[in-house]
Amino acid sequence: MKCTRCSDQAVVALPSHHAAFCAPCYLVFARRLVERAIKEHAMLTPEDRVLVAISGGKDSLALAWMLKELGYDVSGLHIDVGIPESSPIARGYAERFCTTQAIPLHILDLQSQGLAMCEVKKRVKRPICSVCGQTKRYFFNTFTLNNGYSVVATGHNLDDETSRLMANVMRWDTAYLSDQGPVMPAEKGFAKKIKPLFRMTEFETANLCFIAGIDYGHAPCPYSAKASFPVYKRLLADLEDIQPGRKIHFYDAFLQRGRQGFASAETTDQAVDPCVHCGYPTSTGECGVCRLRTMMKE
Repeated sequence: MKCTRCSDQAVVALPSHHAAFCAPCYLVFARRLVERAIKEHAMLTPEDRVLVAISGGKDSLALAWMLKELGYDVSGLHIDVGIPESSPIARGYAERFCTTQAIPLHILDLQSQGLAMCEVKKRVKRPICSVCGQTKRYFFNTFTLNNGYSVVATGHNLDDETSRLMANVMRWDTAYLSDQGPVMPAEKGFAKKIKPLFRMTEFETANLCFIAGIDYGHAPCPYSAKASFPVYKRLLADLEDIQPGRKIHFYDAFLQRGRQGFASAETTDQAVDPCVHCGYPTSTGECGVCRLRTMMKE
């Protein structure tokens, strides 16, 4: 098998792109996918200070590495969610990567906030993945705004985005469908959020890490067994095997032709005001994290 770009021996085959690449050409290919995503959706400018949400897994580390390679001003924020079985492992990978790459890394420990997820799980009735996600979004947003960053970047890949899209379609959740996309603009107290890896699959980000020599964590969250997104990921992976390229076509078509239809259905603006305790934007007077703090103190 020959490299599509230079005809040397290929090391990665990508049926969805009708291509195969040697190691150096694969890095060029990956770089161009990220550059295309940034340009098409006006994600970044050279003047932006970018905060990357670094989990220690392959996608967030690949994103931080690529954005630095592209010359952006990059720092990382790792949120240690306080799960004994997995958090120390993830934190270690994040710290070693940022030290090796000379990327400034900030650590926020939820244990110090009284919100360690191992303790929260014992108290909440909601699915813990929902609570954990809400809490991390809260701290990524507040840290971005309070520390002079202009945008927060997350490592969501094509598999993440298409499985989320499929889940929202299965529920016909017009609110989420109207908002879903690779860019969420800064508004109403929320920082701008971007997903520069949305054109790359998990397989492609894993290959990027392998070829670039990025050591990443493999420890899954022990609380994620009941999450619904992996079900949709498996279904879409089976479809991709049968019809290579179906995932990116599904997502691109949604962005180009589908999303605006749901946006028109969500014409009522919900009032958003600062949380009475912390100032975080909320529609309920008290934000979810402040309610969680109160519950954990009782």
